[in-house]
Amino acid sequence: MTADHDRWISTFLEAQAAELDAARNTRLAYGRDLVDFGGWLEKAAKAFVTATRGDIESYLIYCEAQGLSKATRARRLSAIRQLYRFAFEEGWRSDNPGQRIKGPGRTAKLPKTLDLPQVEALIAAARATGRTADEATRNACMMELIYATGMRVSELVELPVAAARGAPAMILVRGKGGKERMVPLSPPAKTALAAWLKARDGFEEAAQTAGKKPSKFLFPGRGAAGHMTRQQFFILLKGFALHAGIDPDTVTPHTLRHAFATHLLAGGADLRVIQTLLGHADLSTTEIYTHVLDDHLKALVLNHHPLAKKQS
Repeated sequence: MTADHDRWISTFLEAQAAELDAARNTRLAYGRDLVDFGGWLEKAAKAFVTATRGDIESYLIYCEAQGLSKATRARRLSAIRQLYRFAFEEGWRSDNPGQRIKGPGRTAKLPKTLDLPQVEALIAAARATGRTADEATRNACMMELIYATGMRVSELVELPVAAARGAPAMILVRGKGGKERMVPLSPPAKTALAAWLKARDGFEEAAQTAGKKPSKFLFPGRGAAGHMTRQQFFILLKGFALHAGIDPDTVTPHTLRHAFATHLLAGGADLRVIQTLLGHADLSTTEIYTHVLDDHLKALVLNHHPLAKKQS
């Protein structure tokens, strides 16, 4: 990649981090997308500073020919648009070639979810899984918290222990872009949290006696981050699914988040309340759960209504 392309991308990503507090994973995705676009331009003997609207459209056609999904192409166009908007504002370009390009759109996908018996089976499996009693207590606490609150897995593993002190009825969560929100705890989640804090404080006290620095996280880890990683929780969750007799391919941290939202909606919760609890910036993101519920209700009618049964 040329020095100019590298400078454009790095400066743009630094601005995203500083001004918008964009999440690290988002910046990494944008960086990869822009490196790919820059490489395509270089092969065509072009550059960011000279690329036209036609060049961007040709690149999107190239991406489609490569078999990239609509979602990936839409994300790449979004990265290119934001780069050129930034370049225009910084005076690197006197125009914005990405301004009026129509995106490929996204293929609407309903989120996968779990029914209540499956969630209960996963929580029971977590309570029974662990090399030690403390691990089983931790596993149960993580499962109860993620289902009771709808937290993202990154929010769960990065929870500071200070947020859980004092038998709280609600926990302060730091979400995407550094935005904070309060999430309530169910009685089972409070009980599981209290049990884990007691166990955690016990081995943390022993660690301090041995001269080790105490962890500031609710779920400590041995890695550089200092807390359990998302990947570690993902692996644990697959194990809970196997123990519960559920297909591991259908269980992810995100399906638990979807289950939280869908079950709340089915119970009569207001959509805007669910939006707040999930930390969605836009209500339209939350509205997809109404479609999940519609499909569930439709299946109930087709399977159980006497007039819906096929005539013999």
